[in-house]
Amino acid sequence: MPNIPFGLGRFETRSGSRFDGAVIGERSVAPLDTLDPSWSRISDLFPDWSRNIDRIGSEIDSIEATHSLDDLRPLPPVEPTQILQAGANYRTHVIDLHVADAPADSTPEQIAALRAEVGERLDRRARTGTPYIFAGLPSALCGAQDDIVLPTHGERPDWELELAVVLARPAFRITPEEVDEVIAGYVIVNDLTLRDRVFPADVGRIGTDWVASKNAPTFLPTGPWLTPSTFVDDPGTLDIRLTLNGSVMQDATTADMIFNVRQVVAFASQIVQLGAGDLVLTGSPAGNGAHHNRFLQPGDVMESEIAGLGRQRNRCIAESAAPSAVTSEPLAATR
Repeated sequence: MPNIPFGLGRFETRSGSRFDGAVIGERSVAPLDTLDPSWSRISDLFPDWSRNIDRIGSEIDSIEATHSLDDLRPLPPVEPTQILQAGANYRTHVIDLHVADAPADSTPEQIAALRAEVGERLDRRARTGTPYIFAGLPSALCGAQDDIVLPTHGERPDWELELAVVLARPAFRITPEEVDEVIAGYVIVNDLTLRDRVFPADVGRIGTDWVASKNAPTFLPTGPWLTPSTFVDDPGTLDIRLTLNGSVMQDATTADMIFNVRQVVAFASQIVQLGAGDLVLTGSPAGNGAHHNRFLQPGDVMESEIAGLGRQRNRCIAESAAPSAVTSEPLAATR
């Protein structure tokens, strides 16, 4: 195992050129092809991931970084073919959702009883049920410092900070015990949602519309880099925190998950052939906008962090103020 932690990311310079690199000490970046001429993309490391990560780690002391992170725009560190997302996977969050639907005249005693009842149901679900999984679209991805474009087809944009898993190898019908063998690492994702588009009024019991509610361009800020799994001792004990204009909105730990990371990835592999570079999101804790009755507006700034995985900072802008190709704008246009 490497002694000095590092990340792996995709970056854009102020002149608009792009490269994949190793992040050293969170401030310096060395292009991958300076470490090995055969490495131009992070995906080049996937076929022999563990050995390649160990190799970079063994050479980290002698690597000469050629870029300062302050001069770069972080791009999504991977380009997944598929994005699988877990919903309703944090215990406190689900309990809060049920309490929000309680009658307005409910007494404190009734609310406490409701919380206990829902908690017991969730405990049973954790023992005997399965994760709730749906798919997202790669076209929603943007970088960890990019502007979030609030689209005109929704009125209640919301945040959902999540821990996401990046796969290094294909996986189909694996067990939780086999998950560590296929994971490349972890990355921060903010899974934005248009709350008013989740349940179409004219569809009724047919279901939810995750395409319209979650997949607008820039609605999945990802990064700033991929942290190899060898540097994350326990993905089930990570602090996760999001602030809006400096006020704390989400402040939790991944220990509140109903189904842990290995269970979510293993279940996703039961129904989908996962591939190298694919993303599996593991759900979001309590404290989203629906809970606070506060939704995103132009000018808002979200700052997000998961312990050890870096930080995101995203400003919200109206669709009318967005450039025509938000995710490919030069760095100077996004600051």
